[in-house]
Amino acid sequence: MFDEFLRKAAEMRLRGESFAVALVVRFEAPISGKPGDRAIIHTDGAIWGWIGGGCAQPIVVKEALKALEEGTPRLIRISPNPDAGSDPGIVDYTMTCHSGGTLDIFIEPVLPKPQVLIFGRSAVAQSLARLAKAIDYTVVAVAPGASEQQFPSVDAIYPEIDRRPLRITPQTFIVVSTQGECDEEALELVSGLDCAYISFVASKVKARKLLDYLREKGLPAERLSRIQAPAGLEIGAVSPEEIAVSILAEIVRVARSTPRLGTQAKLVSQPPADLPARDPVCGMQVEPARAKHKSEYGGATVYFCCPHCKQAFDKDPGKYLAADALPAG
Repeated sequence: MFDEFLRKAAEMRLRGESFAVALVVRFEAPISGKPGDRAIIHTDGAIWGWIGGGCAQPIVVKEALKALEEGTPRLIRISPNPDAGSDPGIVDYTMTCHSGGTLDIFIEPVLPKPQVLIFGRSAVAQSLARLAKAIDYTVVAVAPGASEQQFPSVDAIYPEIDRRPLRITPQTFIVVSTQGECDEEALELVSGLDCAYISFVASKVKARKLLDYLREKGLPAERLSRIQAPAGLEIGAVSPEEIAVSILAEIVRVARSTPRLGTQAKLVSQPPADLPARDPVCGMQVEPARAKHKSEYGGATVYFCCPHCKQAFDKDPGKYLAADALPAG
């Protein structure tokens, strides 16, 4: 199992996928999860592995998605009495399974490095590649005629302006620094990419002329408007090295303000009868057509896996419907 876990995690990292690792670090019987049990949580909430029973899994998924969104690890405790006063830094949840017991689970996000995708082999492009590698970003150069001598430390060099080999992630930042070598081709390609940051190293006059040309060629104005020019923060940069510093500083600022994941779904409108609903107390999925326990609240039917969850909800519905489907400590 451990070898398979390592293999799966390594494959996901190689593909540049984001995921979270959940590891059971402590337990109090009776409970099915034990120290060393671990799972991988995908960005869509799918879970692979084992960290305990049905009550623990939805809580782990919720906190794993938060960890991926914020880029920070966390330690959670699922126990029958979360208000008894736990240690600082632990996120408490109520154990709703009848078996009882306590689990401490450490959740760590695994995120791909930010990627700087540089079009062109100009002096600015080469300086930017060196600086981005110095702060441990992934760097890819796309430039006809580019050599390893010009980009000695980058992760990949592509000699053709072609979309097919490029891997675009939410943490990809694009800089076009072609300086007269395939400007139009590079700008046309990048205008169709979904990235948080696309910039063009050029004066305002040159950038306006090239973008006007592409607009007249038929490229959508909305796509072209996402290309920022001149590139970089306004710091009075003059030399290629200084311009590269201003661009990298701008990339860091955008990277730190860009969510790692999209907004998670909130609880819970009325589900169609043939789709599973989520028990807002424990997070387990319930088939509405077969549910024996349900309550009417706010004009909708809320479904539960057991009478214990229904009783907890009926006592304080707002506690479970405030923000999302899972109980917070």
